[in-house]
Amino acid sequence: MATQTLTKRTGLPSVFDDFFRPWKDWASDFYGVHALTVPAVNVTEDKDSYKLSMAAPGLKKSDFKIELEGGMLTISAESESQKEEKHDKYSRQEYNYSSFSRSFHLPEGVSKDKIEAQYDDGVLKIKLPKSEDAKKNGRNQEIPVK
Repeated sequence: MATQTLTKRTGLPSVFDDFFRPWKDWASDFYGVHALTVPAVNVTEDKDSYKLSMAAPGLKKSDFKIELEGGMLTISAESESQKEEKHDKYSRQEYNYSSFSRSFHLPEGVSKDKIEAQYDDGVLKIKLPKSEDAKKNGRNQEIPVK
């Protein structure tokens, strides 16, 4: 199963990351700005299915959008919140918006009409059942010598 993501290059750019880290950390602490993150995904396979699990804490089931277009599975989420404090001498209003998107090329033999998704305790789990043909073709088969 292939995935499409942006990868961070190593070498010279990391020097700049290290150089600007104190300012980035200060801005994060002071303004509450956090770096853009894409949740990591674990992919496992057994004889009956592929399973994806993605840690995405702090979201609700309704924040997720899972789409299947051809052989491409796209998982995305958007979350928006606002907080307002009012006191005699000041008022403060904060907004927070976060989003991500991950896409995966599904392998041949996935039963696309039987895909299931579940979100519990901050973990999104997607089960991609294999078709009967894929299950049979994936088993070891002894070939007699003639």
